[in-house]
Amino acid sequence: MNTSVKIPGRPIATAQPSPQFINLYRESSAGDTPSAVRELTEGLLATPSIVSPKFFYNALGSKLFEAITGLREYYPTRTEASIFAAFYPQIAATLVENGIQKPCLIDLGAGNCAKAMTLIPHLQPRQYVPVDISVDFLRDAADQVQKSFPALEIVGLGMDFSAGLTLPDEVQSHDRVFFYPGSSLGNFQPPQALQFLQHMADSSQGKARGLLLGIDLVKDVSTLEAAYDDALGVTAAFNKNLLLNVNELLDANFEVHQWRHVALFNTVQSRIEMHLEATQDLTVNWPGHVRQFKAGERIHTESSYKYTLETMTALLRQAGFRDVKHWSDPAHWFAVFWAAV
Repeated sequence: MNTSVKIPGRPIATAQPSPQFINLYRESSAGDTPSAVRELTEGLLATPSIVSPKFFYNALGSKLFEAITGLREYYPTRTEASIFAAFYPQIAATLVENGIQKPCLIDLGAGNCAKAMTLIPHLQPRQYVPVDISVDFLRDAADQVQKSFPALEIVGLGMDFSAGLTLPDEVQSHDRVFFYPGSSLGNFQPPQALQFLQHMADSSQGKARGLLLGIDLVKDVSTLEAAYDDALGVTAAFNKNLLLNVNELLDANFEVHQWRHVALFNTVQSRIEMHLEATQDLTVNWPGHVRQFKAGERIHTESSYKYTLETMTALLRQAGFRDVKHWSDPAHWFAVFWAAV
């Protein structure tokens, strides 16, 4: 099909290619209760209540997180970026050493795709697959990637990959490389993190070749807590916005002003915890359910586990990866890992 348009007296213009987009999120059979509603209901009715951090990421939540990455206190994004900038040639050479010339780059939790856009010129993927639960935000981001790399084949996936990594046939099966930056693996409990890594490393699928993984490392408590409780209150707004997303998904009646943001480092479990704490006795309703909260009662909204170089290397090997290597910043605040399948 000819996409050129001839206008007398002007050069021939070629239509801008568009990314393919497949939405696999919140699909359910007629009459079924959507899995998100079930998951949220079970978590809110539990004692203590818990809501998965994936529910941070509605359209507003994605924008708020983008703002967080620019904060002085939030070191992970800029530290990870500095590692990539310093080691792009070595990272690209490592893939070549593993026989991977032009990978299918699968970007898990892609967000605004900014990290992948700096990586694409070095890895020269044959296909780029951004994956995110925030569907509308990802559509816009994929469009921006396509404008920057018009010759690149892009297949965007609106998908809750925490529930499984089964990819549609549109995703190329040759030389798949998973890209999971930003230390998002830390949001999984360690047994679930192992299971998630094992699924990516499962050689019986015969498709994945390796993983590029960003991991936040253990450091002093004051630096860790400040990164999740900034002076401007952007992270607090990000945390509270989860309640607005829950209201929309459940038709609930959370009142944001009745809750405060709490962030702390749990030394025993080596994890940052984020909570929403009720500032007064209150009652929340949604169809078929009611939940009473006492003043001071909390909803656990995120755990972010922090690793050492040794513990992450051991976890990757336990999951079935081999030839594990890493690159880090001079202060060893963050690390980027390569692990081959």
